[in-house]
Amino acid sequence: MTMNIYKNKNLKTNEVVTTARLPQDTRNKLLILSKAKNRTMSEIIVESLELYYKQEENELDSYTLGIPYFGKYGSGIGDLSTTYKQRLTEKLRARQNSY
Repeated sequence: MTMNIYKNKNLKTNEVVTTARLPQDTRNKLLILSKAKNRTMSEIIVESLELYYKQEENELDSYTLGIPYFGKYGSGIGDLSTTYKQRLTEKLRARQNSY
């Protein structure tokens, strides 16, 4: 299956036109389904892709899903997990001394 994405966007709905080469029997099934459901082929394809994405997302483990977020908001201080008690103690002492 080959897909092309065109540069022209529908500015009202923020949709992008994409073409896909389908085997003839798959296209015929899509046409029959769209007529039977009284829906456009695009609506059926979008719904099918969303279901596929959800299925794939459920198969990924939590580590793989979290990769884009790891280190995203890091402080740059590499020892925070090992020195948190010492840092907390220092902050509390500084706070008590300021009163």
